[in-house]
Amino acid sequence: MNFIYNIGISAYRLAAKLVSPWNPKAKKMVHGQDSTMDYLKQTLESQGGYIWIHTASLGEFEQGRPLIEKIKQEHPDAKILLSFFSPSGYEVRKDYDKVDAVCYLPMDTPKRVKAFLDVVKPKMAIFVKYEFWGNYLSELHRRNIHTYIISSIFRLSQIFFKPWGGMFRKMLGCFTRLYVQNEESRQLLHDIGVDNVIVCGDTRLDRVLQVKAQAQDFPAIAAMTAGDNPTLVMGSSWEPDEDIIIPYFNSHKEMKLIIAPHEFDENRLMTLMARINRPVARYTQLEGKDPASLDCMIIDCFGILSSLYRYGNIAYVGGGFGTGIHNVPEAAVYGIPVIFGPKHEKFKEAIELNACGGGFAIENAQQCHAVLDKLLSDNVARHMVGDAAKHYIESHTGATEQIYNDLF
Repeated sequence: MNFIYNIGISAYRLAAKLVSPWNPKAKKMVHGQDSTMDYLKQTLESQGGYIWIHTASLGEFEQGRPLIEKIKQEHPDAKILLSFFSPSGYEVRKDYDKVDAVCYLPMDTPKRVKAFLDVVKPKMAIFVKYEFWGNYLSELHRRNIHTYIISSIFRLSQIFFKPWGGMFRKMLGCFTRLYVQNEESRQLLHDIGVDNVIVCGDTRLDRVLQVKAQAQDFPAIAAMTAGDNPTLVMGSSWEPDEDIIIPYFNSHKEMKLIIAPHEFDENRLMTLMARINRPVARYTQLEGKDPASLDCMIIDCFGILSSLYRYGNIAYVGGGFGTGIHNVPEAAVYGIPVIFGPKHEKFKEAIELNACGGGFAIENAQQCHAVLDKLLSDNVARHMVGDAAKHYIESHTGATEQIYNDLF
């Protein structure tokens, strides 16, 4: 990559190191990246031959997971290296048992890239969705290592399609194949001369069907939601989402509520508890309490949200008043209406759920409350919306199989 790109990457790493004493995420990332090479030298076989799969964070991991497990199922002896950029992915999945090694991805500088590839000696590299690292891609291309990106989606607003985006367009030329989610992405790439593209949808929809089939049981939550009162599950919520839902919940005794905040610390949890004026408890602090007597449960642990939607009659997926909504399909797969905020334009499934009648994109509290009024008062309408959501998910699966068959 060019000098400006390399300066930018180096500046990013320096900034992460400078803030790491005060930022736990940055600290974990910097330490993880610094220890990657020693870990790989101790863990990997010297002859290499790994299928290297890179995901940015936990969401992208879940997107790539069906393909990882399909490869292991069909090729038990395949050696797979999984890498993460973000601590929120690595810390949760560092012990994932379907791969041979899990590591942080070293920063994308020429020296680190060459050292990483010299140790891994990948026979194939697969990036998930939005991972475009110029030095990694160009070095993989120079070494004639087949390189792919899966479940990717492109929009005209991205830098690849800007007059000044030539450096980033060159990255796309390093891929052996791009597996994209929709025809619009294929056409945009065609317009800039990139035609090694296959439209096959989103592997994340295959994953949510797997998760539903393997959903965990939570007896305490089952007890809380066992009555006739409908339950709203608010997943990956941020404060602007809670500003909409909590006042409504406080004044509507006919509903119950499960809140799974996207991030939490003790102060945030205490603030949430204080805002709720009905019987409420934290999930990890239920000892001595009768869950059936609660109207609200706050989930203060990670890793269970995808199973919690099974206990809901309506879902609200957070993030739509911030940087963007979180995982809509993992709620829709349970056949319940899904509500989400305005920043959903980057998420194909949210747009299409809204269009097919399986979800509701809301702009403000008033719109959200009107939707909730309708869904809580009209069981028939609620079930119709939920059926549309379920049908959408089930009719858009199969990307994993298509990608696997093309790769192998």
